[in-house]
Amino acid sequence: MTTTGKDSLGTRSTMTVNGTDYAYYSLAKAAEKLGNIDKLPYTLKVLLENMLRFEDGGFTVDSKDAQAVVDWQKEAKSAAEIQYRPARVLMQDFTGVPAVVDLAAMRDGIKALGGNAQQINPQVPVHLVIDHSVMVDEFGTPQ
Repeated sequence: MTTTGKDSLGTRSTMTVNGTDYAYYSLAKAAEKLGNIDKLPYTLKVLLENMLRFEDGGFTVDSKDAQAVVDWQKEAKSAAEIQYRPARVLMQDFTGVPAVVDLAAMRDGIKALGGNAQQINPQVPVHLVIDHSVMVDEFGTPQ
């Protein structure tokens, strides 16, 4: 088990399943510190858990950001800007191909400036899915 965030709210917990320890960030423990989260939509609970997991003392996420998510319940809106760090990104070809081209261009640019092109990488794993078939113009001939 690797520790991801600072866990200033003390929400990191462990459970053992079949002899293997797993870490998770308890929303119940978060609610004890931040307030009731029963009426938060499921998607915001997922976002809250993500923030607890990646809390880094305010560089990108701190406990005030988690509090802003919980406080959303008051008016079903918030002016706070918060960080979201997905575990992975799934891109289909329409958006993924331009992103790959942009990464290649950035790598070429940094290399031209004398930098290390290997430092130009997404911060989270990205999976590119090509979800259409290949068009066949001609078949059944020797060519």
